[in-house]
Amino acid sequence: MEENKKEEITPAAHRAGFVNIVGNPNVGKSTLMNDLVGERISIITSKAQTTRHRIMGIVNTPDYQIVYSDTPGVLKPKYKLQESMLDFSEGALTDADILLYVTDVVEDPEKNKDYLERVAKENVPVLLVINKVDLVKDNAELEKLIEAWRVRLPKAEIFPVSAIEHFNVDNLKNRIVELLPPSPPFFGKDALTDKPARFFVTEIIREKLLLNYDKEIPYSTEVLVEKFEEKDNSIHIMAVIYVERDSQKGIIIGKGGEKIKKVGIQAREDIEKFFGKKVFLEMFVKVEKDWRNRENKLRQFGYIE
Repeated sequence: MEENKKEEITPAAHRAGFVNIVGNPNVGKSTLMNDLVGERISIITSKAQTTRHRIMGIVNTPDYQIVYSDTPGVLKPKYKLQESMLDFSEGALTDADILLYVTDVVEDPEKNKDYLERVAKENVPVLLVINKVDLVKDNAELEKLIEAWRVRLPKAEIFPVSAIEHFNVDNLKNRIVELLPPSPPFFGKDALTDKPARFFVTEIIREKLLLNYDKEIPYSTEVLVEKFEEKDNSIHIMAVIYVERDSQKGIIIGKGGEKIKKVGIQAREDIEKFFGKKVFLEMFVKVEKDWRNRENKLRQFGYIE
């Protein structure tokens, strides 16, 4: 009887853990992260390699804290910026309590075999997320895909989901909660992310660049917020868009400044939604030759510590 009484008054241990989301580019990692967090933390576009940094999104309840981490897609680096992006993805394997390996229904399971072999050797729980199942024709096709992945990651639990339609995401989330180790919270219980406000301004502007320009142009740009003055009801922001060549500067600005004006309007609207305040946004374009291969510039932009 005494034991029962003791159980009733003893609070359950708080649980907390780092859940790192890894996988190849363009499989929907950022869409999944935003759905799991319930907030728009990561850039989502149809273009590959949109996530350049490791971005944390934090979910809090009285009983647990989940620190999700969205990482750049795993790729073979072609320049120093991509080497830094790969470092973020490699680091995600070393400090996870739970690893989410995200693929989709169209990806070749043989892609980036070396990285997959490392995931298979992990000792932490691995949850294999097969995203975009809304594109599958029938259950037989999905079962075949699940079996193919079971061979490659035999220790992983498999979750077919559609992040864009929120299909099976709650079951995935419930399993993550079950796997969390006992731990005090790592961040304050009101924290949503580890990134500063300026970071999300740069991400929103970068997203609009990805949506409004073609080919190499958006991948050759970086955004730096030089001024972020927040008042009670408004924020004054001054941002610089860096490009690698003079010709790219002309393309970004557009005829009579039309293109950059469009980007500015779209970005301002989203920044206002994100912060819930009136935003005054000024944007400038500067040429910084070959910045993607220059260590000092990559350090300035936060890719190298």
